[in-house]
Amino acid sequence: MIAKESSLTKGLPKQTQSLCPECRKIIIADIFEKDGKVLMEKTCPEHGHFSDIYWSDATMYKKAELFAFDGVGVEDPFIKNAKVCPSDCGLCDLHLSHTSLANVDLTNRCNMKCPICFANANAAGYVYEPTIEQIGKMLSTLREQKPVPCPAVQFAGGEPTIYPHFIEAIAKAKELGFAQIQVATNGIKFAEDFELLKAASDAGLNTIYLQFDGLREEIYLTARGRKLLDVKLKAIDNVRKLEIPPSIVLVPTIVKGVNDDQIGPIFRFALENNDVIRGINFQPVAFTGRINKEDLVKQRYTLPDLANDLEVQTQGQIVKTDWYPVPSVVPVSTLASAILGVPKVTFTTHPHCGLATYLFVQDKDHVVPLTHFVDVEPLFRELYELSKKTEKAKVKFPSKLKAYALLKKYIHEDKMPEGLDIISFLKMLSEVMGDESKESLSKFSWKMIFVGGMHFQDLYNYDIERVKRCAIHYAVPDGRIIPFCAYNGGPTFREEVEKKFSVPIDEWRRTRGTEHT
Repeated sequence: MIAKESSLTKGLPKQTQSLCPECRKIIIADIFEKDGKVLMEKTCPEHGHFSDIYWSDATMYKKAELFAFDGVGVEDPFIKNAKVCPSDCGLCDLHLSHTSLANVDLTNRCNMKCPICFANANAAGYVYEPTIEQIGKMLSTLREQKPVPCPAVQFAGGEPTIYPHFIEAIAKAKELGFAQIQVATNGIKFAEDFELLKAASDAGLNTIYLQFDGLREEIYLTARGRKLLDVKLKAIDNVRKLEIPPSIVLVPTIVKGVNDDQIGPIFRFALENNDVIRGINFQPVAFTGRINKEDLVKQRYTLPDLANDLEVQTQGQIVKTDWYPVPSVVPVSTLASAILGVPKVTFTTHPHCGLATYLFVQDKDHVVPLTHFVDVEPLFRELYELSKKTEKAKVKFPSKLKAYALLKKYIHEDKMPEGLDIISFLKMLSEVMGDESKESLSKFSWKMIFVGGMHFQDLYNYDIERVKRCAIHYAVPDGRIIPFCAYNGGPTFREEVEKKFSVPIDEWRRTRGTEHT
């Protein structure tokens, strides 16, 4: 079994290690409840006091941490005998999660100049663009990870679709056996160049993580610096033209006061286009630069804000109690690992990193959350206890029968949406438990839509316990694998890595003559 009950301190108040937003030194932060919200406060001896809203709903915060699990990291960490998180990254032997999803940046060049971006060649003054050979080595490192070879890779950037070997990178990932191959894109190239989109799909692209901030052009003008809505719609239409289209996941970056009124409209848009759109991954904005206290309060948007706004803007179709933290599904993975005798992907992220819900879609006006016909909490609790017993047992088959009995016990057929029965539902779950292939996952998702929120950290809400449990990592050319919130925030390893493997921008323009920097 590759997960155990978490060592996290539960309840409020408590303390954690954080970073000073100015000097980035490790300091102690207090996390406590006030007026129904969860706040983080910390004081740097040199730079003074800082306060931020960690989660805007204390009840949801405390519910989420009930689902905390710790993984076992990786068997042969790159950094051994690490002393300090997040300084010793690679992964190190302090890390508690294996890689569930890896990012591989193909370039820091882009065909846009967004003000809210992690990567920007013009601002950096250099171009980071690994060779296709380096990309291949990074992908191989991920697949060689133990106890669980990384199953999913996302090509990112910059804008990955302008990388000159984009199709080759996808094909290499397919060759190495990644079950899930996706690209995080603004959609411009897929809107303009259907043949590129088709080639990517033919090479093995499964999912398009499409930047999608709303359905009003002024949002894109504010957040992205240009009109883009027509581009997004054209990219979606082009995907629809493919014989076997990749799934689209809409990825809105949410900023309070800018586009938080778009939660409901984006959800309805996804339902109206659920022939190709299979999910939404909302991302509350992370403040990667300095921000004053007034703007921080004004623009800070947390995961409970998302859950509340979706409930209000969908007139109660999805309510706050339908959301569960990412590690809530750990018991399914641990049981599958115990029954099959093979370690499976286990999402042992920190319980406050993300929330999600799955919805059964009957039509664009009617959805039924999975939680309406499944008693999630007792089911997962008993599945976890069964997984512990199964791991110790010599004969595994009886545990499979017990698992089916538990599922039947906690699934209410009379509350299931029309068109779904308990036999087909159990069959879908069993296929997912036993098979990591994209085909099995697509069967489960056929009339389902995933709605989630992932709140990446910035220096104001930085919690080192979250970094230790991160399962979304970056592979880099020197062989290291680095947690997302250490790569893009905190120590910001992105700057170190890109400078080490980059070319000055003027030299790049002289030698490569590219249009996009």
